[in-house]
Amino acid sequence: MKRSLLYLVCSLGAWSVQAQTTRLDKEAAFSAALDKNFGIQVSRNQLNIAKNNAAILNSGFLPTVSATSAANYNQDNSTIEFPGQVLADGTPRPNVVLDQAEAQRYNAGVQVNYTLFDGMGRRYNYKALKSRYALSELQLRETIENTVIQLFSVYFRVAQLSENKTVLENILTLSKRRLTRAQYAFELGQTNKLAVLNAAVDVANDSISLLNAQQNLGTAKRDLGVLINGDLQEDYRVDTSVVFLPMQRVEALLAGAKQNNVQLLLAQTNTRINEYDLKVSQSGFLPRVGLTGSYGWNLNQSAASAFFPGTNNTNYNIALGANLTWNLFSGGQTLTRIKNAKLALDNQEILKAQQDLSFERDLMNAWQVYENSLSIFALQEELVKTSAVNFKRTEEQYALGTITAIEFRQAQLNLLNAETSSNAAKYNAKLAEYALLQLSGQLLNTEF
Repeated sequence: MKRSLLYLVCSLGAWSVQAQTTRLDKEAAFSAALDKNFGIQVSRNQLNIAKNNAAILNSGFLPTVSATSAANYNQDNSTIEFPGQVLADGTPRPNVVLDQAEAQRYNAGVQVNYTLFDGMGRRYNYKALKSRYALSELQLRETIENTVIQLFSVYFRVAQLSENKTVLENILTLSKRRLTRAQYAFELGQTNKLAVLNAAVDVANDSISLLNAQQNLGTAKRDLGVLINGDLQEDYRVDTSVVFLPMQRVEALLAGAKQNNVQLLLAQTNTRINEYDLKVSQSGFLPRVGLTGSYGWNLNQSAASAFFPGTNNTNYNIALGANLTWNLFSGGQTLTRIKNAKLALDNQEILKAQQDLSFERDLMNAWQVYENSLSIFALQEELVKTSAVNFKRTEEQYALGTITAIEFRQAQLNLLNAETSSNAAKYNAKLAEYALLQLSGQLLNTEF
């Protein structure tokens, strides 16, 4: 068992030596995630797809031009007989043999088609594509905001575990010092073996807690590496300082939350898209007017026959035309599309109203969580100060022998719990602040 524990400690030590330590502040983490995060990269590609779809080349406003060409080649071997026919001199008319009679045909043409009017469907479809591009921009922003929240949740977990690791190292140092003191006292006959055993148990427990903290910290650092698409072997050293925004500034940012919240903007854009889709469906009741034009060239080279010589025929053709198409009855399909589009629009307006109400609830909840988190952090800071003073006095009394090792250990654990709880409260409060900024639509406009 001792050998296994020693091997684990050595392995952790070797890993920490091999891993390259990299300082990663909040701004650098945000920049790395913005450039290399997998989810953001996919969302950017989807935005580019929407941009291509919303371009004039995909709008239907431009004419279509097509070119056609063909070539045909025939070679015939034929024999023409004249049974019962005679020449002027009375001899039978000889057969006519056409050997390798060649015929060639070539043609080429260009045709242009342009829709002059399609019941305004093309116009509203183009507007819908533009709105879908705007929707993709909002979806990219939503992806970035969610990634930022996820990033700093992991970043602050690394920071919290780093500080907890330092606290546990200090606690272990105190426990080892107590064990040494108990061993000296036992050797001098001032205490019994039980005090030494109790101190050794506490050292073992603190060592285990430190090993678990190191393992959790390594896991959190690798999670951070995935979010920024970095090297998982790097040992990130993060910034553990936290600065809160002034309460007045947070309140000012929340004043325009309803106009800037990405979820509400997404709902508004989806409603606008459904309105355009309805107009596109209604355009099916109107006629379509189109223009056509073509230019063609034909060459026909025919082989000689028994009665006619071969000919070469070249033709050039220009044609212009206009057409009107009015689908007076489509079997009810157009009417069905309009009804469904109206229902889809109605559903979207219902979802938008639900989103508005949910936003107000989320904003109130987030504000309450934020205020509560700040209050808890302030109380935890005071508790750390009190626990530190209490432990210092307890340590002095333990050195004088006026209190037992159990009382000393309890004061030590109280200090440990106070410091780790304060670390958790600090980062929870900052994450609550980020949640408020996300709801206000100002998360990406705030320094980290």
